[in-house]
Amino acid sequence: MKFFSYILVYRRFLLVVFTLLILLPLPLILRSKEAECAYILFVVAIFWLTEALPLSVTALLPGLMFPLFGIMPSKEVASAYFKDFHLLLIGVICLATSIEKWNLHKRIALRMVMMVGVNPAWLSLGFMSSTAFLSMWLSNTSTAAMVMPIVEAVAQQVISAEAEVEATQMTYFSGSTNQALEIDESINGQEANERKEKTKPVPGYSNDAGKISSKMELEKNSGTNSGNKYRTKKDHMMCKLMCLCIAYSSTIGGLTTITGTSTNLIFAEHFNTRYPDCRCINFGSWFIMSFPAAIIILLLSWIWLQWLFLGFNFKEMFQCGKPPTAKQKACAAFIKQEYQKLGPIRYQEIVTLVLFIVMALLWFSRDPGFVSGWSALFSEYPGFATDSTVALLIGLLFFLIPAKRLTKTTPTGETVAFDYSPLITWKEFQSFMPWDIAILVGGGFALADGCEESGLSKWIGNKLSPLGSLPVWLIILISSLLVTSLTEVASNPATITLLLPILSPLAEAIHVNPLYILLPSTLCTSFAFLLPVANPPNAIVFSYGHLKVMDMVKAGLGVNIVGVAVVMLGMFTWIVPMFNLSTYPSWAPPISNETTP
Repeated sequence: MKFFSYILVYRRFLLVVFTLLILLPLPLILRSKEAECAYILFVVAIFWLTEALPLSVTALLPGLMFPLFGIMPSKEVASAYFKDFHLLLIGVICLATSIEKWNLHKRIALRMVMMVGVNPAWLSLGFMSSTAFLSMWLSNTSTAAMVMPIVEAVAQQVISAEAEVEATQMTYFSGSTNQALEIDESINGQEANERKEKTKPVPGYSNDAGKISSKMELEKNSGTNSGNKYRTKKDHMMCKLMCLCIAYSSTIGGLTTITGTSTNLIFAEHFNTRYPDCRCINFGSWFIMSFPAAIIILLLSWIWLQWLFLGFNFKEMFQCGKPPTAKQKACAAFIKQEYQKLGPIRYQEIVTLVLFIVMALLWFSRDPGFVSGWSALFSEYPGFATDSTVALLIGLLFFLIPAKRLTKTTPTGETVAFDYSPLITWKEFQSFMPWDIAILVGGGFALADGCEESGLSKWIGNKLSPLGSLPVWLIILISSLLVTSLTEVASNPATITLLLPILSPLAEAIHVNPLYILLPSTLCTSFAFLLPVANPPNAIVFSYGHLKVMDMVKAGLGVNIVGVAVVMLGMFTWIVPMFNLSTYPSWAPPISNETTP
């Protein structure tokens, strides 16, 4: 038993050593550049899938192993680790830092929820819409982490309000009237004081009423703080619904923009590097392509989750002329109170919002496709200005525009300004910048370059060419299901980084527009809905304790099916004319019948 315990303790170390040794015969026996690159590819893939080493550390292995195996010189490998993608990421993180620093994200989320009302069905849709919108511009993880505390507070407020209503009714039936019904102002801060007030017998009221009220309050308290958190099954179902709405909508929203999630950015950089003559993937074209799909997936996911956990009751959803219930009043009061705490919109929020809008407009208008964009002003240098140029321009303004004056008191007691603080500082930017993702993506680019240089990509493409006899829709479906399955157990960036160098030559080998294969595969990489460990938003909502793994599996399976079906629908409807997918493009490499031994 002691031996097995040692194996368990050092399992990651043993996995690294045995992986390197077991796969070593591949380059030693075959002795070709393709075999040596395949060895490195397998090692990196296994380490990424098992996380035997941190993902970003594994991403550095191509920088070490390609020069040692003579596949690429060190200078060329190093240049792959910082590309146009990284400049775009820096600009986007500057925006995200300012949005979160000045609480603009919270104002947007609460305002959108206030607009849709407090009916549970519409409330969940409101949270999904606001979360998806924020996720278009912020990282999926930070969006889920920001919205979940608000959702948790609202859910607990609804449960507390219902408990108080029932306590009032029971008191009334016992021959007394409870005039102390009130909406909690704060779930955590003032709960104990309010509980004491409510459990005290009120002069002139019967002792039985006090006992009943006290009992109800004790039940509510034990339900909130012990293992039995919920008064009824419906309360539990509502908490599950709210949690999954946030997890899934933060992922779905990231599909919409090319900067919404790292997998979109990885695809864009890989595609533009491999097919530089295409110039068809930019912020505007991606948004037009993915926005309809994201909206459909979001609405169908909402319907599926609503039906799965609360049932889809049209009478309750469309309460024409009916007054709101006590629960709904409590929920609306809490959301309104949280919004009022933010106070009037501040100068810093206005400037951040203006820069955010300007950045989006510049992205859309750079090269919209149907008309000439502002990039035509630089026709002397076609393709030089990209989305990263816009991101850097706006990002630098966040370090320049004043946010507030810095003052000091002179010896005479006079307060004078001596400097100003910008919208964001470098330290704040550093705390938000995901350097691990930057390195991980760089490692993927280096891996793709190595596969190309060694001839492994061409060899894989030729071996997969018999798949050309299958219908295109079946190839797309197989690749989408493969990616969706793999991304449940591996990180999304690692999955797309690993598969892009394989899927690109596959499309070329079967003489299909590469976008036909790459676009659905990229979108499906984000469909990690089944497990808590599949992506960070899932883990965040799971940590609140309302969900079991099987809840997420049941709900996620339906959302996965919806996602893949909508992507397939899009690939054969509105996306086809956008990119002229029906023909093999001139910007892709011509067919080669050569095989590499």
